[in-house]
Amino acid sequence: MSSRSTARPAGQGQRSPPRAVSGLEAHLGFWLRYLSNHVSAGFQKLVEAQGVSVSEWVALRHLYEAKGRTPADLIEALGMTKGAISKLLDRLESKGLCLRSADLDDGRSQRLALTKLGRGLVPKLAALADENDERFFGHLSAGARAALLETLVGLVREHGLKEVPTK
Repeated sequence: MSSRSTARPAGQGQRSPPRAVSGLEAHLGFWLRYLSNHVSAGFQKLVEAQGVSVSEWVALRHLYEAKGRTPADLIEALGMTKGAISKLLDRLESKGLCLRSADLDDGRSQRLALTKLGRGLVPKLAALADENDERFFGHLSAGARAALLETLVGLVREHGLKEVPTK
């Protein structure tokens, strides 16, 4: 009877020990989502108390910057579909915050403008956004806030993210 070795070379046929399953809290994405949900929910309550949604606020803020914007400008800036922008503009018009008018140079196109009421609301909503940021990030030093902002903007650029969060 021969004595043959049944040992296998390392790595062949041997099972690796089971890999540990990482916990939720081990992921940066978990903490970003956790914080984002709370920051966003707090801001949502503040703007909804003023009679607008977060997506309406984002559109109002874009329209506040420049006159003569078009729905196509908002589609590009907000990353929304044509249908979604149309519905958003319908809501803003029904609230008396925005007007659509025919483009004098191109009758097929529309120009958007804030009404006096809409123009007056934007600074109030911006102040609420500032208050919300202060509530969540006010305890950070100016340097830490700047570093966090730089890191987050850097991640957005690195990944080529374009769609503006409106929810």
